[in-house]
Amino acid sequence: MAYETHPVQVAGVKRDLRLFEIKPGVKIAILNILGDTELVQAASRELAPMLMAYQPDALVTAEAKSIPLAYALSEEMNLIPYVVLRKSYKPYMGDALQSETLSITTGTPQTLYLDEKDRALVKGKRVILIDDVISTGSTLQGMRLILGKAGANIVAEAAIFTEGDRATWSNIIALGHLPVWIE
Repeated sequence: MAYETHPVQVAGVKRDLRLFEIKPGVKIAILNILGDTELVQAASRELAPMLMAYQPDALVTAEAKSIPLAYALSEEMNLIPYVVLRKSYKPYMGDALQSETLSITTGTPQTLYLDEKDRALVKGKRVILIDDVISTGSTLQGMRLILGKAGANIVAEAAIFTEGDRATWSNIIALGHLPVWIE
């Protein structure tokens, strides 16, 4: 089956991203980096020097698609630790902090959880928020809220792509921009 796609290039790696209708008459290009080691490594090699300038103590991302990017950035940035905000609470997470966000791809509210063990890793520390694509900023807002509760100092926010009209993010470190198609 042939799908409508949008071509992109990230740090020399080319991909055709499938367009996906998120609501009637509105399509976005879906970047799914899970399993795409070549793209993740290229993006992390390109982003890492930009992020090192902020002298971070840790990287923070939300579950799940951007986990490979946080891992690869950790490797590129001299094994700086990374924290994953989870989307479901598990009893071993102890006294976890939480905040709510709204995902553009699911259209439903999601809760983010910061594991108790990771609270000490970010408290009073310089952290960079990492995502694969920043579109509406709702995931970032949820990440900011939870890290504010944890006492972290957010020094930068980064993604492979920004997306859409709201992506005139002058403060976001990104390798590219994706449009939103409105019919």
